[in-house]
Amino acid sequence: MHGLQPTKRICVIGAGASGLAALKVISDTSHFRSGAWSLTAFESRESVGGIWSPAPPTTDPPLTPLYDSLTTNLPHPIMAFMSYSFPPSTPLFPPAQVVLDYLKSFAHHFHLLPLIQFNTTVISAKWDNTGWLVTVSTGETLAFDHVIVANGHYRLPRIPNIPGVDHWLRIRRASHSAWYRSPQALGHKVLVVGGGPSGQDIAAEMRSYAAVVIHSVSGALVEGDAHFKRVGRALRFYDDGRVLFEGDIVEEEIDYCILATGYKFDFPFFASDVIRTEQVPSHSPLPPDLYNSTHHVFPLAMFIFPLQSHYPASSLAFMGLPFKVAPMPLMEAQACAIVRVISDPSSLNKQQEAEKVTARSQLLARWGASTLSEQAKIWLRFQGTEQWDYRDDLFAFAAQSGDCPAVKVRPWEKSMYSVKKVLRDAWRDLESRGEAHKWVEGVGENSVEEWVEMMERLLKHAKERGKIAVIPEA
Repeated sequence: MHGLQPTKRICVIGAGASGLAALKVISDTSHFRSGAWSLTAFESRESVGGIWSPAPPTTDPPLTPLYDSLTTNLPHPIMAFMSYSFPPSTPLFPPAQVVLDYLKSFAHHFHLLPLIQFNTTVISAKWDNTGWLVTVSTGETLAFDHVIVANGHYRLPRIPNIPGVDHWLRIRRASHSAWYRSPQALGHKVLVVGGGPSGQDIAAEMRSYAAVVIHSVSGALVEGDAHFKRVGRALRFYDDGRVLFEGDIVEEEIDYCILATGYKFDFPFFASDVIRTEQVPSHSPLPPDLYNSTHHVFPLAMFIFPLQSHYPASSLAFMGLPFKVAPMPLMEAQACAIVRVISDPSSLNKQQEAEKVTARSQLLARWGASTLSEQAKIWLRFQGTEQWDYRDDLFAFAAQSGDCPAVKVRPWEKSMYSVKKVLRDAWRDLESRGEAHKWVEGVGENSVEEWVEMMERLLKHAKERGKIAVIPEA
């Protein structure tokens, strides 16, 4: 660093996808290259990859909920970092190991590994008048000006508040999907609770091992046959193996239940003077504290920076919180916005951002989320064009600093994202017929446009096979 002391010392917690995005974007800046900024990431595991790095479910909670058959639910050209594509010929919906290899390649290609301290867990991060004191598992306490939280949010299982479920967990008649790795004989009749991607995957896999699979999805119509049935929300678990569902449906003699019921936001390194773990109080005016409701972090400017009164909003940043999004490009956009705020804290207009938070609360109320607890559950769930507008806004904001380019979401990203399920179903159909490899062989060797053309061909193929009626315009 040419003998200079850095004027900004930046800490990144975690080296999964969001942590790597932060490291890449920050290490590209003139501030870092000149030695004006220093950058250190702490990763509790032995390598990069976060949730994509497999681990046996031997800890409580497991290090990752990654199950053996997991593949992406987005085509990789949409989910990949804009600065680094997946290799040519990659399966359109790659398995987890391919994603892990991609993240490792990303870290190696951009020389990020020397910036990361592996096997090092952040124990605590405290604000101390002028900066953050970060204590790690080696026993060291280090001083930083900025902390970027990139620890992921698929670690602490969310156990639903359903009468009787705790008893099933205690007697090991139930477990959370965080412990699930592959289908196995769990009994004659198995219940899977949860309608998200993992719940759908696990319910489908268990059909090969259980004589009867019951899949509980909130609001679902009762349908199915003697071997597989979809029912509504679970309302009560009884000690004798019965479960009551919406519509007064009762299923008897259930041998085992897998709870694919999601995860809680968890920041175990922060004490309550940094973030309070409780229900958020009234939004008007905004509270002076930061809150983790376990469903969302509130209030945040740009869904990143804490609007509170105890430490500078520019000194702390949360990455990767929004969901129902194309994750990695959004993380790059967030990292670019963080760079601008670190380089110029006055660029964060807290009054304007507070007004946006209040406006979002009013918007969600109009959508039907009238209580604060209802709003918390959907606060970070982006709808319609929100994720694209958000990403464009972040890049436009960041570009004003001169450190990040002003890029906009490409039209094909929007159109292909809107038909992601059709593409996935069509891709699985190709895989089942042994034709998938031919479709991607050599694709991507020249440009990402080759992937766009391939996806358009796959949509046309799906239409010809009667899978969809209309192909959206790119």
